[in-house]
Formats: sequence, C-alpha cells, structure tokens
Amino acid sequence: MLNSKTHETPPVTSPRASNTPDNVSIKPQRMGFEFGDHIPQYWVGQNYLVSHTWNALSVLFPQGEQFFVDSVRAFRGLLDDSKLKEEVRGFIGQEAMHSLEHIAMNQHVHDQGMPVEDMERDLKVLLDTARRLPKRHQLAVTCALEHVTALLADMLLERDELREDMDKSMRPLWVWHAIEETEHKAVAYDVFQQAGGTYAERTAYLVVSTAFLGLMTTWFAGRMMLNDRKNFSIRSSAKGLWRLWGPKGTFSSLIPAWLEYFKPGFHPWDKDNSELVARFKAEIQQYAAPAYRDGNRRTLQ
Repeated sequence: MLNSKTHETPPVTSPRASNTPDNVSIKPQRMGFEFGDHIPQYWVGQNYLVSHTWNALSVLFPQGEQFFVDSVRAFRGLLDDSKLKEEVRGFIGQEAMHSLEHIAMNQHVHDQGMPVEDMERDLKVLLDTARRLPKRHQLAVTCALEHVTALLADMLLERDELREDMDKSMRPLWVWHAIEETEHKAVAYDVFQQAGGTYAERTAYLVVSTAFLGLMTTWFAGRMMLNDRKNFSIRSSAKGLWRLWGPKGTFSSLIPAWLEYFKPGFHPWDKDNSELVARFKAEIQQYAAPAYRDGNRRTLQ
C-alpha cells in the first residue's frame, strides 16, 4: 500500500532548479532493437559470468525504471521551474523507452532458458516493499540508483575496451541506454532538492540502495549461472570476476566516483560529460529501426 503522504516538507525553491547543461536535450527516442539467434549467448567478452551479470542488470531495468518514474512523478506538481518540468517529461519518456527495449531483451534471455519471470516476481516484492517508504524517501532511492547508473553509463562511453568487449549485436542497446542515462542523470536529484531532500536522506539511501542492487544483481546472475551450469567453467568464472572486480574492473573502478556522492555540495553534473554524449548520440541513430528514425519518437507519460 502506497504511503498517502506526497511530501513531508514544503518544496525549497532556488534561482535555478535545473542544473542540467543547456546543451543537453532530454528527449525520448524509441530504437526498436531486435534480439534473436544472431546474438551469442555469452555476448560480453565471450565470458559466462560477465554476460549473465549484464543480463541480470537488464532484468532489473523495466520494473526499476517504473519505480524511478513513479517517485519523480509524485513531486511533479510541486515544481515551478519550467525547464525542470520539461526535463521531468523527458525523463519519464526516456525511462519508458528503456523499459520497452529491455523487456524485449529480457524476452530473449528468457528464450535461452533463464528464469526471468521468477526473478521479476522477486524484484516486484522488493520494490513493493520500497513503495511503503515515505514518498521523498522513495525519491532518495531513485537519486541513489540514478547515480549508480550514471556512473556505469559514463564508464561505458569513456572506456573503448568495455564497449568493444560487447558483441556488436548488443553494443548499440547499451550505448543508447548509456547516452540517455547520462542526459537525465540530474533530473531526479534536482527534483529531490526542490522537495526539500536532506543530505542524510540521500547519503543513507545510497548505501542501502547500492547494497540491495548488488545483492539482487548477484542473486539474479547466480540463478542464471545455475540454470546454465552445464557450461560452468572455473577458469571463465575467475576471469569474469577479475574483469568485474579487478584493479580496473567494471564495478571496482566505479568506487571513487561513487564516493563523490557523499560530498555535501555534490551534484551529478559536477562532471560535465555532455560532449561525450553528443559524440555518441550522433552515431547511435543509425541503429534505430526505420519506423523510429528522423525524430519519430513515442513518449509514455
């Protein structure tokens, strides 16, 4: 049952509620990616453990992003800054498009014999529990997880070797997702600030949310590996763990940037990577299905 309180304190206005750079445009774009037999089972570095880990992240996205949308939408009526209002519209639309594309990917993972429906049921229980929190605390959870996804997105766009490690059939999905996660990385945070969110709330929920994200990702990846145990390899699994958690690992390398969230004056755009977004955005359009090219967008709000 949802908490009936919309917010706990009056919104705090500021001269500039939105801190997204003016050269960043938050607009949803449907891509229409297709998944099939042309995609190798181990599509990240041909590695068993790493591929199942990224598949697990994909399973988390549709329901997780709906939670993000709901938590931000709950405060939309409090906003008096036209720029931030428009960014919220873009955020909602982008997250809706991400859900649609990852639902398609998750069906592909399901077709490979993975227990996607069981994992989605488990995730729903967790998110329904989170929905019992006060609305502003739900927004703090969203800010925390948007911080983590923004770090993953920035890393993917910055590090050529990580993109090249992905099979070319899957790479466009994740690059497109990284672009849009970067574009809207501050929207939930700016809304949280307008809603009177506190330093204690946002930092406490970063710790809690990251812990649950890690647990769910590990649990889901482990279930996939168990279903795929005929292909289990100690050597491949060890290499996968090294690639994720070694000195320059996918996850371990994010720790310094993750810690920046604890700075009292932190803002997601303290690192302005808008030029990186512009570079990849120009390239990714060629991967959109014909029906969605040339600005043909569909927004769910």
